[in-house]
Amino acid sequence: MAASQLAQLEAKLNQLIELCQRLDRENTGLKAREATWQQEKLRLVEKNELARTRVEAMIKRLKSLEAEG
Repeated sequence: MAASQLAQLEAKLNQLIELCQRLDRENTGLKAREATWQQEKLRLVEKNELARTRVEAMIKRLKSLEAEG
């Protein structure tokens, strides 16, 4: 294999290595963002459940007041 072909191959390999490293960093960042969004989703689901429970309790109280009156 000629020296110029080896140099081209080495350059392409270096480009691939850099691409793999960049993609690995990007993947790590995306996984971290996904974890953050998952935590936020759980927090919002819990908050929604609490609100639903409170609204249901208020409705029951209103119905019982209506039945008494």
